[in-house]
Amino acid sequence: MTHTEIRTPRTASSWTITPEAVGSPVAAALWRAYYTEVSDRYYLLHEGRKTAPDELEREVAAETGDDLRPPNGVLLVARYGSEPAGTAGVRLMGDMKGTPIAELKRVFLREDMRGKGGAALLLAAAEDAARALGAGQIILDTRLDLVEARALYARHGYEESEPLTERMYAECWYAKKLAPAGG
Repeated sequence: MTHTEIRTPRTASSWTITPEAVGSPVAAALWRAYYTEVSDRYYLLHEGRKTAPDELEREVAAETGDDLRPPNGVLLVARYGSEPAGTAGVRLMGDMKGTPIAELKRVFLREDMRGKGGAALLLAAAEDAARALGAGQIILDTRLDLVEARALYARHGYEESEPLTERMYAECWYAKKLAPAGG
């Protein structure tokens, strides 16, 4: 996959979305922010409390991101101006009925960066990355309480689908056929 940048002026600053090394300090900081937010939301909803520090450390350590390394994956980092603002990961999963499938993972924008147009750009860059990996379809799973994420996917042509993965916290699944590049 080529390492192209996507630049879209939205205000005085611009968004850039580029591949990032999975083990970089930027990736680690953004993933920690991601896990803190989704974990706190889960525990507040189900147990009326925020995530305990040891629970957060266990979750962060359990997901190394190794499946997002080339040649079968990519981690994208969105920056607003020069500020790291969010991530999206894409990894090849195999074929479904003869169509190569990619999985979308860890789509996240920091709360202070939301509402500036970055989520749609990050999602489009992830779809481009999936196409570059050879995928004709992209899938994802998420939780029911992540209503903002579910609305984002629906706005961008993702349709709810049957369960595609089996993992803890996966409560709903989405899929989208990817048009060929330039199509």
